[in-house]
Amino acid sequence: MRTISRTIALFAVIAALATPALADLDLPRVSPKATVSQTVGLTDISIAYCRPGVKGRVIWGGLVPYDQVWRTGANEATTITFADPVTVNGTPVPAGTYGLFTIPGLKEWTVILNKGAKQWGAYEYKQAEDLLRFQVTPRVAAAATEWMELRFESLGKDSTEVVLAWEKLEVSFTVKVEVIEKALVGARKAVAEAKPDDWRTPYRAFIFCLDNNVNLDEAQKWLTASLQIKQTYSNVLGKARLAALTNHTVAAIGMAKEAISIAQKADLKADVSEANKLIAEWQK
Repeated sequence: MRTISRTIALFAVIAALATPALADLDLPRVSPKATVSQTVGLTDISIAYCRPGVKGRVIWGGLVPYDQVWRTGANEATTITFADPVTVNGTPVPAGTYGLFTIPGLKEWTVILNKGAKQWGAYEYKQAEDLLRFQVTPRVAAAATEWMELRFESLGKDSTEVVLAWEKLEVSFTVKVEVIEKALVGARKAVAEAKPDDWRTPYRAFIFCLDNNVNLDEAQKWLTASLQIKQTYSNVLGKARLAALTNHTVAAIGMAKEAISIAQKADLKADVSEANKLIAEWQK
C-alpha cells in the first residue's frame, strides 16, 4: 500500500514538472480600467475603478441588483485613496486606501468605505471591515452616461463632491480636507529655510494668511521680513491690504499709491489694476 502511495506521489511530481507555467497574459477588458485624481487644498484624492457599459441592459434592479453590496464598478473592487486624513459626509476618515462599495436602492443608497481594498468584486467583502457607512439619495442625471463614470465636482478650497454617474442616475458624497493647519506648517518651514535674499517666500506665507483671515499676528512678522529684504509692488500692496483690514483706511490708500509708484519705476512693469481697484473701494 505504501509503495502504491509513493508511486502516485511520484507521478504527480513528474506531471507538475512537465506542465509549463502559465504566462501573464494582458488582454483588453470589456470594462476598462480607469483612474481619476484630484488635489483638494493640499490633499490628493484618487479613485481606481473599472467602467462597465450600459449596452442596452437594465442596470438598476437588473444587472446591479437592489439591496445588495456592489463593487461600484466591474472586475476588481473600486478603491478610493486619501493622502491625508479627511472628512467624508461629516465623518473623519484616516489617510489610506479603502474599498468603495455601495448598496444601491430604489430610493436610497448606502455608501461604504471598507478596509478590504484589494479584492475581486464584492465576493470577499466583510461588513466587519467597514470603516464607514452612510446613506445618500440618488438623482436623475441631466444626461445619460453609457460608461460608468466617477468624477469630482463642486471643487472648493477645502472640499469636493465625488459623483458616480451611470445610465440615467447619479449619486454623490462630500469629501472635506484640512487646509489651513497643513499650509501653516509648510509656510513656517519654508520661511525658516528661505535664503536671505528671498522676499517672495515670507510674502507668499503672509498673503495666504491674509486671504484666509487666519494667523495674522505671525503673518505680519512674515510681511515685515519680506519688506526688510526688498520693497516691491506686491508686498507693499499686501501691507496696504492689512492696514485696511484693521480699519486704517487712510494709511492703506497711501501704501497702495506707494505700491503703484514702485511698480512704475520697476524694470518689469507690474499690473497695478488691483491697487487702483482697492484705492477706489477704500475712498468710498
